[in-house]
Amino acid sequence: MKRKHAEKPIPFRTIIPNMITSGNMLCGMLSLVLSFHGHFVPAAWLIYMAVFFDFMDGKMARKLGGSSSFGAELDSLADVVSFGVAPAMVMYGSYLQGFFGVTGAIVAAFFALCGALRLARFNVQHADDSFQGLPIPAGGHFVVSFVVAGIYLHPAVMAAIVAATGILMISSVPFGNLKALKPGNMNQKKAAFLWVFAFMLFLVLRNRAPLACILIYITSGFAGVDWGKWLSVETADEDDLAEEEV
Repeated sequence: MKRKHAEKPIPFRTIIPNMITSGNMLCGMLSLVLSFHGHFVPAAWLIYMAVFFDFMDGKMARKLGGSSSFGAELDSLADVVSFGVAPAMVMYGSYLQGFFGVTGAIVAAFFALCGALRLARFNVQHADDSFQGLPIPAGGHFVVSFVVAGIYLHPAVMAAIVAATGILMISSVPFGNLKALKPGNMNQKKAAFLWVFAFMLFLVLRNRAPLACILIYITSGFAGVDWGKWLSVETADEDDLAEEEV
C-alpha cells in the first residue's frame, strides 16, 4: 500500500501578504480592461491603487514573518502587469495610438520590456540600500500621472518621455529605497514635514500633484538624494556625531 504524504497546511502568515499582492495584480488587470474600453483616467488611478498594495504586501510580510520565495515571485509577476503592461496600455491608448504607424506600439512595448528587465535585475541582485535604476512602480506611476493631470503633449514628446522612463528603469542611476523604513527608525519631524509638503502640493496642484511628487523623486535620484537614509534616525544621529567631531 502506498503511504499518503500528509500535506502541510499553508501558514496563515504567508496567505495574507499573497492576498495583498493579488490585489496589486487585480488593479493592473482592471486597469487593462478600462484602457481597452477607453477609460484612461480611471485606468491610471488603478495604477496608483496598485502602488498601495505593492507597498503593503512587503510591509505585512515583514511584520508577520511570512516572507517566502513564492511571494517574491508572485510580487514580481504582479508588478510586471500593474506597473509595466498596464501603464504601457494607458499611454498607448491616450497618446501613442497611431503615432508613426506602429511606432507608438513599439514604444509602449519597450516600456513594458524595460520594466520586466528591471524586476529581473532586482530579483537577482537583492539590493538592500538604494535602488539601481528607477523602480518599476515609480516608472508606471510617472507616465500615467500625465493622464491623471490632464496634460496634453504631442505624441512624439510623449513617446520620448515613455522611452526615456523605460531606459531610466534599466539604468544605474541610484534611487532612494523607502521600503526599509520602519516607524521605529524614522525621523518623525522629517516625516511630518514631507506629509505637510505633500498635502500642500495636493491642495495647490490637485490632480497634478502626483506628477509633481514623482518628478521630485526622479530628480532626487540624479541629485544623489537618498530619501530612505534622509528619513532614518540612524542617518540623523551620524550627522550629529560628525558635527560634534568637527
